[in-house]
Amino acid sequence: MAGEINIEEAVRRILCEVLSKKPEQITPDANLSKDLDVRSMEFLDIYEELDKEFDIDMDDDANEIQTVADLVKYIEGRVGEAA
Repeated sequence: MAGEINIEEAVRRILCEVLSKKPEQITPDANLSKDLDVRSMEFLDIYEELDKEFDIDMDDDANEIQTVADLVKYIEGRVGEAA
């Protein structure tokens, strides 16, 4: 599809911006809480940026997200529902 957003790249970019991390720190298996030190307020900032980027609302399933790969998979599923 023309103009399709690369979800993984966008998620990694948002995480780098919100968390002030280097791109190499944002690996698929990085645990958001343990490896990237994401706290409650940062989760809210991340979700707000993801909502702006992908025009989706995060639901209760977002509470199950542990890793960067989980987050990408979750966004892919939500974007697929909106299409």
